[in-house]
Amino acid sequence: MKYIIPTIIVLCVILAIVFIFRRKHRNEIERLDQKKLQIQNKPVLEELTKVKALNMNGQTEEMFERWRNKWTELMDVEMPKIDVLLFDAEEQVDKFHFGKATEIEKEIESRITEYDQEMVKILKELDELIGSEERNRIEIEQIKEQYRAARKTLLAHQYSYGPAANPIEKRLEKFNPQFEEYDQLTASGNYLNAREIVVKLNEEGQVLFKLINEIPALLTEIQHKIPSDIHEIRNGHREMEEQSYFLAHLEILEKLDRIEENLVEFKQKIAELDIASVQHRVVEIKDEIESFYDALEKEVIGKRFVENNFAEIGELLESAIEATEKTAKEADTVQKSYRISQKEADVPVNCKQQLLSLRQNYELLSIEVQEEQSAYSSMEEVLKELKTSIEQLFEEQEQFADRMKSLRIDENKARATLNNQKKLLHETERMLHKANLPGIPEEMDARLEEAAERIFVVVNNLQEIPLNMETVNKNLEIAEKCIVDVHSSAIEMLENVQLIERIIQYGNRYRNSNPAMHQQLLEAEDAFREMRYTKALEYAATAVEAVEPGSMKKIQVLAKSEV
Repeated sequence: MKYIIPTIIVLCVILAIVFIFRRKHRNEIERLDQKKLQIQNKPVLEELTKVKALNMNGQTEEMFERWRNKWTELMDVEMPKIDVLLFDAEEQVDKFHFGKATEIEKEIESRITEYDQEMVKILKELDELIGSEERNRIEIEQIKEQYRAARKTLLAHQYSYGPAANPIEKRLEKFNPQFEEYDQLTASGNYLNAREIVVKLNEEGQVLFKLINEIPALLTEIQHKIPSDIHEIRNGHREMEEQSYFLAHLEILEKLDRIEENLVEFKQKIAELDIASVQHRVVEIKDEIESFYDALEKEVIGKRFVENNFAEIGELLESAIEATEKTAKEADTVQKSYRISQKEADVPVNCKQQLLSLRQNYELLSIEVQEEQSAYSSMEEVLKELKTSIEQLFEEQEQFADRMKSLRIDENKARATLNNQKKLLHETERMLHKANLPGIPEEMDARLEEAAERIFVVVNNLQEIPLNMETVNKNLEIAEKCIVDVHSSAIEMLENVQLIERIIQYGNRYRNSNPAMHQQLLEAEDAFREMRYTKALEYAATAVEAVEPGSMKKIQVLAKSEV
């Protein structure tokens, strides 16, 4: 038993492997058989039947026989050989000769692949032949129709083709021999050779029929439209020169001469049926001619502008110079009373220098206008630049003049503000002294004194000659803030004093019955007499609120109404 069981296991494993290999080879043989059937089922015979409907002569007949013989050989000779090989492979598998079976399977695979490629090649050639016949028939009719239409157009409108008529006619004449050759090849069954002629005719037709469609319009541009535009521009150019326009810088006449030379070359190229470069250049020439019209129109507009604005801009320039001189005198007067920065003081001087420079440019331009030897478009640009510069300097002077005028306004405004602040400070002091107070706290006295000093500084600033309004306004702003703050503090202090008195009066009703409250009110009165009003308000409010919560709100309402 020790050796029998392992032996049985080994034998079982070997048998399993054998049966696995056997199953694998049977599957491969079945696959190859199916592949063979696929080749046999390819529609070669059906396609060969279609060929019989064609003209069975010459090339077609020769190709048909070759395909049929190859098909017959494959089906009657080669396929039976594959059947024999498949049978041999099965026998080798049954005998468990798997190595030999593998060799036979490889040979079958190689033959099937070879036969399949031959079938594909035959079907492709069949499709090309049958398709060529159909495409040839359709396309040749289209080409003939286009050919007839082209000849009809050429005969009816021969004058429209100018020097291109004869070359086109000669190229059209070459179509007929090719049509005849096509018919002969088709009649003799040489469809593939006929296909070559159709392709060639189609290529030639596309080029030639395009020429027939495009040359008349191109010749119209070259012979009529462009020459007409050139003539019109020359006349306009001459008339404008007679009206004293300076046009030499545009070089229009020279460019028109070159265009006319090009037109002669274009006719020669059209006679050679070379129209691609001509079409491109014609588009460029039309754009160039349009630019000539624009340039001449620009000169007309320029002249109109110069005539309508030259004198006006000159007057504007003189007015600006006169205004600058006036502003400079006003600035000298202002500087005696007010201090201004050197940059501001230099504004009138700089403006005048720039205006005098502009006057020189204007005088030079005036000479050009009189001599009529400059383009009006360029003079228009110079005039516009002059006008813009003058207007900018005018605006700069107006701003400077406004700043000078504002100095007097700022001074008057500062003096009025100062007087108002003096009155407010005086009212504050009078209000404090009239109030029934034990005295004014030191802090309030110090703030009143500081406010008075601020007023004094501003008064001294306003007495300076020349006045520095920047310093005046800065110190005035400080003084105004100081006085407003002390006035607000004084009102707040008086309101607190009034409130203290009302609280103590309200709390007197509880003094006899509440010793603690009486003592707190005494402390409040002591603080009041010592001018510690905030502390007195705190003591009194705490005492009354402790005895009668919410009483402070009623007392505050009464105190505010009295204030």
